[in-house]
Amino acid sequence: MEVTISDVQKTAGMTYRGAGVDIDAGDALIGRISDDAKRTRRSGADGSLGGFGALFDLKAAGFSDPILVAATDGVGTKL
Repeated sequence: MEVTISDVQKTAGMTYRGAGVDIDAGDALIGRISDDAKRTRRSGADGSLGGFGALFDLKAAGFSDPILVAATDGVGTKL
């Protein structure tokens, strides 16, 4: 039997809001900073606002051949 996060939330009564996460406020923040964030985009960057990871091609930024990979996941209020 496969148990999903949704199943656990239903049985335990857990919600994002109950944990202090305001998804609407997060969406509103994305809306406010979206244009500013897009202006910082540069050659070699491959990722979107709100994603948990991105690629940065250092070659496109003038470096020899490496690719830098950075990611965040499940950071909640820690970031």
